[in-house]
Amino acid sequence: MGTATTLPPRTAETPATQPHRRDRRTLSGLGFLAPFLVLYILFLFGPSLYGFVMSFFNASLVKGGLSSFAGFGNYAEAFSTPEFWSALWHTVWFTILTTPPLVVLALVFALLADRLVRGRWFFRLVFFAPYVLPSAVVALIWVWLYTPDLGLLNDWVAKLPGNLAAPTWLGDPSWAMISVALTTVWWTIGFNFVLYLAGLQDIPRDLYEASAIDGASPWKQITRITIPLLGRTTTLVAVLQVIASLKIFDQIYLMTGGGPDFATRPAIQYIYDVGFTDYRVGYASAVSMVLFALILVVSLVWFWLVRRQERVS
Repeated sequence: MGTATTLPPRTAETPATQPHRRDRRTLSGLGFLAPFLVLYILFLFGPSLYGFVMSFFNASLVKGGLSSFAGFGNYAEAFSTPEFWSALWHTVWFTILTTPPLVVLALVFALLADRLVRGRWFFRLVFFAPYVLPSAVVALIWVWLYTPDLGLLNDWVAKLPGNLAAPTWLGDPSWAMISVALTTVWWTIGFNFVLYLAGLQDIPRDLYEASAIDGASPWKQITRITIPLLGRTTTLVAVLQVIASLKIFDQIYLMTGGGPDFATRPAIQYIYDVGFTDYRVGYASAVSMVLFALILVVSLVWFWLVRRQERVS
């Protein structure tokens, strides 16, 4: 014998109750976001705003307050200082050296790993494992590899045909930045590799099966199907890589200290030197704002490219 359950009659939602429900949802959403907003304001927005204000003053770490008003003097000094342009060029040069291989090699390795039938997990682990290492560990490993007479790289170069002489990897101004870029490619390629693997999983397998029936070779499948459908992933990878490279600091600071003869000092280390060694935090704030504007322009270009791709698709 069953028991019948009587459900309460559903009442129709009147237009008067809809705004009230939306208000409750808005308050609930703000409640969930409140902890993040508090931390965001305290540790990101607040210091950034204070740094922007400080860039217009001759603020110093050895004096209290903002000191005297400098107007745009700190910005004018930055744009007329050769050390600033040199550090900015080192940052751009590092970006040029690292971005193309980190995009192209990550795509190639992801394509190879995606086509494997067995052992795919092993290659995913091999490529991503260096990315989880701290920068200090990576610097220690590669400084040892680059060490003259003791490092493995010199031994490998000596075994090449032609009796090639190994360069002084971190001690030669012409090779120091290239050596740091090589270290960075080995260290961070796993992140882009994972992004490309995720993009490959979103491509319908039916397209490959249909193209194979039509006689398309694997190379044509890659050039006509895979690469075009990975367009948004490639845009994301490229822009994230450019932004990450423009913020280069830790591996250069640990491996070369900006040397030899400031040949590898990037913009952030220049900001650190003038702010915490020369105690000129007002001038350092102005240089920080210039670098922030550069990164902001790159981010806006990425948003423009994404919106353009969305309109085309």
